[in-house]
Amino acid sequence: MPTSNYETLDEAFEALAGSDIGLKNGNSNHAPMVAEALCAMGRPQAVMPWIARYRERLLRRPPAGDPICAQNWRSALGQRNRFADWAEFFGEELRQTPWPEVLDRWTGRLMPGFCAAATHGVIRVGHAVRSLAATETSWRRRELADALASWAATYRELASSDRLPDRPMAPREAIAKIPVMAPHQRRALGNITASLAMLDDFPEFAPVIGLIDVSADIEMLLVELTEIFARIYLANAQDGLTTIVFIHGVTSLAAFGGVIPNVSETTARSALRYAWQSGCALYACFGTRAMAEDIEPCAQNTETLIDRAVANGDEHVIKFTEACLRRNALAPSPIYRAAVDHALGTMPRR
Repeated sequence: MPTSNYETLDEAFEALAGSDIGLKNGNSNHAPMVAEALCAMGRPQAVMPWIARYRERLLRRPPAGDPICAQNWRSALGQRNRFADWAEFFGEELRQTPWPEVLDRWTGRLMPGFCAAATHGVIRVGHAVRSLAATETSWRRRELADALASWAATYRELASSDRLPDRPMAPREAIAKIPVMAPHQRRALGNITASLAMLDDFPEFAPVIGLIDVSADIEMLLVELTEIFARIYLANAQDGLTTIVFIHGVTSLAAFGGVIPNVSETTARSALRYAWQSGCALYACFGTRAMAEDIEPCAQNTETLIDRAVANGDEHVIKFTEACLRRNALAPSPIYRAAVDHALGTMPRR
């Protein structure tokens, strides 16, 4: 993996200041995450030209309204129109308290909503944390405030059962137990978040949260989970929509990998259970096939794949490329290069 280079990141965050949580088409604003991913891949020179092309899709952030405080924050969870209020709240939190303490406290509070905005909340937090861990600057603290605000403002929990299985399983065994909605139970709802709401009427899904054993080594658990959902991606990503859907099962885990060293072990273990649940929710709503097992290796090297991702320009492709190559550098598996090559061949150029 190329050496990270963050020389243009603060310039990017300054250029994006005042942007809203969403885009004109109703989807999530990916710009801060893409900027960090490009820097993490050693392509800082690509950041500002990419933002210039993306800018026409951005919305201005509305002014903050009613303040959020320690006494009323729970009632503001999941209120997308209060993103600016949440950003002000977290900005003040980060002015008063070191960012790792804020991160640990709020990851613990927000992790039951890991699936928020199709996992974009936690993904944005992961990118923000990685940049702060490299160098702490005011613009990066501000981006962490916005990232936490995006998670809180889009907060949503999936159906969960309080009853845990007698024998929690390793993830590779547990994935075979995930109930998948039959085609006649699915509804075309336009986006991932709305589709996940179908699980409220699918009681078979609720026990999924407790299927895996999270007592193992945390890094090895992350390795296993990320590879499983990369294999789920390769088996089920058939077109533009399903490619985007199953990308999130990988990028959310990869992003959370940057959060783990900066939170307590208790927080990390609990959050990985919700990360598993979110990936399984995507599989239950959109999946048709089990994990890909026989992988045709991709012969292209890391630099070539990064160059292709930059040239492609799609926000999901850029983030997915960075996530897969980063995980491959940490725990090599042929699934990651194959998954990147598939995404590059499926998603149209921006």
